[in-house]
Amino acid sequence: MTTARDIMNAGAQCIGENQTLEDAAKMMRDMGVGALPICGNDGKLHGILTDRDIVVKALATGKDLTTCTAGELAQGQVTWVDADTDVDTIVDKMGSEQVKRLPVIQDHQLVGMITEADLARHLDEKDLSRFVERVFSRP
Repeated sequence: MTTARDIMNAGAQCIGENQTLEDAAKMMRDMGVGALPICGNDGKLHGILTDRDIVVKALATGKDLTTCTAGELAQGQVTWVDADTDVDTIVDKMGSEQVKRLPVIQDHQLVGMITEADLARHLDEKDLSRFVERVFSRP
C-alpha cells in the first residue's frame, strides 16, 4: 500500500504566523515552491499560504508586504493527512476539499507536503484522472 509518506516532499518548512508576507515570498523563491504551511506559536498548523494569496489577497488589496503577516491570511480549517494515509484516501480528500496541496502530519508535527506534481508522478492514469476531475471541476 502506497502512503502519504511514500509520495510526499519531505522536510516541508513552515512560515511562522507572525512572519511577514515579504519573508514568505523570499522563502518561496529560495525554496522554489508556491506554497508554505503557516505554523503558529503553538507549533500547530494554522493554514497554507500560496503565492497566489500574496498577490490576490495582499498586493492587489494594497497591503504592505513588510508588515502584513502570514497569520493574517490564514483562513478556515486546514486540510491535512497523517503520514500513513493511503493514496486512495489522499486522492478522495484532495478531491472533495478541492485542494492542490496537502500537508502531511506525523506525531502532531509537519513532516511533508503532497502536491499535484507528486500525484502525477505516483498515481496510475485512472487515479490521476479521478483526482484532476474532482479538483478542477466546479461544483
